[in-house]
Amino acid sequence: MLDIKFIRENPDLVKKGIAAKNEKGDADLVLKIDEERRALIFKTEELKKQRNENSKLVSVYKKEGKDASDVIRSTKQISQQIKELDEKLSALESELHHLLSRIPNMPHPDTPIGKDETANVEVRRQGTIPAFDFKALNHIELGEQLDILDFKRGGKIAGSGFPLYKGLGARLERALINFMLDLHIDTHGYTEIFPPFVANRDSMYGTAQLPKLQDDMYFAEKDDLFLIPTAEVPVTNMHRNEILDGEELPIKYTAYSACFRREAGSYGKETRGFLRVHQFNKVEMVNFVRPEDSEQVHEQMLGEALEILDLLEIPYRILLLCSGDLSFAAAKCYDIETWSPAEDKWLEASSVSNFMDFQARRANIRFRREKGAKPEFVHTLNGSGLATSRLMVSLLENYQTDEGTVIIPKALRPYMGGIDSIKRIYK
Repeated sequence: MLDIKFIRENPDLVKKGIAAKNEKGDADLVLKIDEERRALIFKTEELKKQRNENSKLVSVYKKEGKDASDVIRSTKQISQQIKELDEKLSALESELHHLLSRIPNMPHPDTPIGKDETANVEVRRQGTIPAFDFKALNHIELGEQLDILDFKRGGKIAGSGFPLYKGLGARLERALINFMLDLHIDTHGYTEIFPPFVANRDSMYGTAQLPKLQDDMYFAEKDDLFLIPTAEVPVTNMHRNEILDGEELPIKYTAYSACFRREAGSYGKETRGFLRVHQFNKVEMVNFVRPEDSEQVHEQMLGEALEILDLLEIPYRILLLCSGDLSFAAAKCYDIETWSPAEDKWLEASSVSNFMDFQARRANIRFRREKGAKPEFVHTLNGSGLATSRLMVSLLENYQTDEGTVIIPKALRPYMGGIDSIKRIYK
């Protein structure tokens, strides 16, 4: 959420930011309601002063033996006015909060301005795209041939978009997750969290999934709980309504979770296999930092995510997202895409985002630089480190051989019991 003071002082900048992100927040209406609210507050405060003066006057009249009935009657009328104004004020504040929750975060100055993904800027590429001298298979064909993935039975159990891993496919998925967690914990200094996979409305609001993305999430109506779309939600909300010790910043958490997304607006997009699923696995990185450190930490987190791909030796590229492709809450975001030989294109495997103080204001997460100092809002950042579904596509396809096997990257072999390739051993 943006600071209302920032909107008052920069109305044109906010309107440009809303337009640049293709959002529909109404800055003019926010300012109108805010002006009415402040006028009501002023009027109420004046009436309260008058009521206090009347109360003192009644006390003086009684001491002097004078008739205070008119003053008492006036005081009651003022109290009734204050009550009515407080009710109006409460309604205005509720409306203002509703309107503010629909104003997106502003694009960072480094963010390119553009309408959609065509304006994203490629930062760099790494790795060699393989040139096969045989007919390469896609990840679905490999999964079926090696008997490690079963999308048909996943669909039978839960419906389209819910994959089923089998045998060495299940082990490979688990190996990826454990490899990434261990790297973040042992090398990058993260503390591991194993969070709930459901979250309440306050949590979803805090990280800005609500109200905008409600239709894209799975909802347990009876319990008023949402299946999490990312571990960002529970991990960030660990510190909702807390004041952190500035000496402990940065706080770095990593968490594995299953992720659930209905993706109501994705009709017509590619849906085969892992290319678009409703349930997938992801290792998340979340950082809470001082405002002056967030830009440096953003670059650091990008490097932490890229180290995974460097160790796995999978080709990737980095995109700096333009304003129109940014999420509602992000100020700046890098996407990391891995190469799919069968699809002959890049697939998003990670987003690393700086939210600055936007989420912290919604979730009321603050810190004190020193004891007794005024609390300030932290900056929050998160990044996929990484999501396994698209990564699995690239891993299987890039490491396939002309014998129909898949070589296990060296970094994963300790997590796979030492085997160096996947062959069809499960009948």
